[in-house]
Amino acid sequence: MYQQMSLISFQKQFSTQEACHDHLFSLKCSNGYCCEKCGHDAYFETKTHKNRLYECKKCRYQATVTVGTVMEKTRTALTKCFLAIYLIAHDERGVSATRPSEELEVTYKTAWLILHKIRQAMRKRDAEYLLAGIVELDDAFFGAPSEGGKRGRGTDRTKVLVGLSLNKKGHPLYLKMEVIPNIKGETLIDFAVKRIQPGSTISSDAYRSYRALEGAGFKHEYQVHNAKESPDHLHWLHTVLSNAKAFVGGTFHWLDSKHLQAYLDEFCYRFNRRKFNGEWFSRLGTLCASTKTITYSELVG
Repeated sequence: MYQQMSLISFQKQFSTQEACHDHLFSLKCSNGYCCEKCGHDAYFETKTHKNRLYECKKCRYQATVTVGTVMEKTRTALTKCFLAIYLIAHDERGVSATRPSEELEVTYKTAWLILHKIRQAMRKRDAEYLLAGIVELDDAFFGAPSEGGKRGRGTDRTKVLVGLSLNKKGHPLYLKMEVIPNIKGETLIDFAVKRIQPGSTISSDAYRSYRALEGAGFKHEYQVHNAKESPDHLHWLHTVLSNAKAFVGGTFHWLDSKHLQAYLDEFCYRFNRRKFNGEWFSRLGTLCASTKTITYSELVG
């Protein structure tokens, strides 16, 4: 289903608006046309001076190919949208809006919006599965503290909860990261119930708030974290977390808490598909074709 895509192959296949349009239609209607309004499976195609419209034969609802995708209502050419997907898919360091703004010849604001639309698709996809088995869980802090601010868990930096599942050999599988308001027991339980399969074993440090997890349908193992005496305890989680901080700090030069979650979602999406290198454009393009868009006002509101 998913194909590997080199830059040369991409340029040959998606050099025109028509080619991008037809590919998006094939992705969106991979199981056949389905009217967004009534669900009917037959349509007429109408070409106007601006768009190709698909009209349902039953209810006469008309829509462009971008309706129901992350590209809905965009004024940016599909060729540029596809290139943005390719850029974000194939640069594992992450892409800030500066590069796509230059490569796509669009404003920084437009590039920023397109990238956030793509990150919305990443977030939606990763929300569909749960961590399971053995799950390392810890909290972390992003951003620089304010002058004179507290350190440690009392910090005013943005608090993030990190969950990493491990296989039977103790190697990392899947990752979830979520911006949280505090590190209280109810917050940890809320994360675990939504993100971790019931009955899983959660491994954490001995901070008292984590002990609430055992009464929430999980087996909880904890110990005082000491990297020298117990180097394997939460080893993989802290390794991945270090990479996440480098990703955010290096590419995006640290973010405020408002949009940090979107960039953490991108990091998790990349990490969880680290073995599919070469297929990322194909996978991400398919995802963008089936995810509803997010608007600029929703992002900045």
